[in-house]
Amino acid sequence: MKVAVFTDTFLPKIDGIVTVICLLLDHLHKRGIDFIVVAPKLGATEYHGHPVVGVPGVRFPFYPELTIGPPNLATYRTVQAFDPDIMHFIHPLINGTGGLLMARRLDKPTLASFHLDVANMARHFGFGFLNPVIWTYTRWNFNACDRALAPSRLVQEEMQARKFRNVDLWRRGVDAEKFHPRFRKAEMRAQLSDGHPQDTILLYVGRLSYEKRINQLRDVLEAVPRTRLAIIGDGPQRAELEAHFAGTPTRFMGYMTGEALSQAFASADIFAFPSALESFGLVIVEAMAAGLPVVTTLVGGAKDVIQPGVNGYAVPVGDVMGMAEAVRAIIAEPGRCDQMGQAARAFAETQTWEAIMDEVVDLYAAMIAAHKASRA
Repeated sequence: MKVAVFTDTFLPKIDGIVTVICLLLDHLHKRGIDFIVVAPKLGATEYHGHPVVGVPGVRFPFYPELTIGPPNLATYRTVQAFDPDIMHFIHPLINGTGGLLMARRLDKPTLASFHLDVANMARHFGFGFLNPVIWTYTRWNFNACDRALAPSRLVQEEMQARKFRNVDLWRRGVDAEKFHPRFRKAEMRAQLSDGHPQDTILLYVGRLSYEKRINQLRDVLEAVPRTRLAIIGDGPQRAELEAHFAGTPTRFMGYMTGEALSQAFASADIFAFPSALESFGLVIVEAMAAGLPVVTTLVGGAKDVIQPGVNGYAVPVGDVMGMAEAVRAIIAEPGRCDQMGQAARAFAETQTWEAIMDEVVDLYAAMIAAHKASRA
């Protein structure tokens, strides 16, 4: 089997989308499946020895960390020479749209997966008038493919309501060894709490940007005594957030990776995620794997993984006092936070990436077989 993966974002950028792409490529490599990646020209030229075909582009106005541009004739010739059995488009925008035209000319089966709610992101950045146009364009790209994949039931239902066709579910998983309670360290807890490890530590991990609504966590801190907040990540709103949280028990930890990130997850008490916009929200399950109960908004895959009162709570977007009440409920009784954290860990252990990625590979095989049969 040979797979061509088209994406509008890739390494060295790190975010939830790139994480999923790399996990998919890791699994293909492990299974001995040949692949190429067609991605923005950002520096990466290979992955596990497989070529990354760089496409020149420009900064995307709604999401400046993205570089977008259409593939060119050289890209087409490279893909043609590779002769893939299937072409997988990671949320086709510009690079992906060009790839779809290639797939049609090369007569290859196609699969598109949803990763970024561009329409709602445009609304958050003051371009809501473009919402209908973006949804129409997105639907056109996805419906040009043979099959589509949604990251959560919430997104799947919205896609189907907007007349996307053939939408299956590509669930999200977690590396339960990388994110594990055993990484809990007193030294890291002291850093997260700024020297007050006896207090309840709320943790946020993710991009520091407006759609994440991180500023709302100040109200939670003020509503629940003896709580502290640690914020891990970076992004365009960092300076504004540092000013907003000035004078509060908040520690900005910056960007973290590897074992330091694993320790940070495991050394906090509650994962707090007030985001207004997520396709799934991988960090929710990563926090659960680390043994943290989660207080999140009802975005992305939250309703797929949160059992209210068992492993966390999910509240409507913008319900700040609801988040504060959820934090109070978790710490109200001695031992309850630990009990909910254990339940969170138990659930995360059932969400392995290997089984989930095998489902994608099986879908590839079925689509390739069906395409060959139709040509015959």
